[in-house]
Amino acid sequence: MILRFNDFEISAVHEGDAWKICDFCVANSDRLKRFFPLTLQQNLNPTLSQLFVDKKVKQFRNNEEFLFTLKHSESRKLTGLIYIKELNWDTKQGEYAYCIDYNLKGKGLMSEAIAELNKYAFNTLGLKTLQIITHKDNIASANVAINNNFVWQKTLINEYTPPDEQPLDMELYELYNI
Repeated sequence: MILRFNDFEISAVHEGDAWKICDFCVANSDRLKRFFPLTLQQNLNPTLSQLFVDKKVKQFRNNEEFLFTLKHSESRKLTGLIYIKELNWDTKQGEYAYCIDYNLKGKGLMSEAIAELNKYAFNTLGLKTLQIITHKDNIASANVAINNNFVWQKTLINEYTPPDEQPLDMELYELYNI
């Protein structure tokens, strides 16, 4: 499965992605350590990344969690990771988590990627509700939600605790497939 837009493509994670994910995580470690600490920890070297990828490929196949890579079509450089996680197949609900390379932050690329994945999530996976939960000060992530017609629902008090920090309030945005 590959979704294309502009000069980028979104693909399901596959066994050959381990090195690229490792490189991405190490290069973006300052950005990942606060909100993606487990992804970072599991991708600090190529061996760990291969174990991570093997696990994520299995989860994808079993419809437990979906990890997508965002790559530049020509250079094949990995520029982002997008999860559809916290899946509830009874209510047909999922949650996005995403991160983008520090060189591409604020260029609207993740908004476009989420727009493409929304179609896939609703039409192919059959989800009815998608959520984005973001820290209230993460304006870029909130803009991804807003740019894709997600609607703010509420503030979640003490929803998430980053490593070595106090619990944080998070904003919940939802998009419904009507």
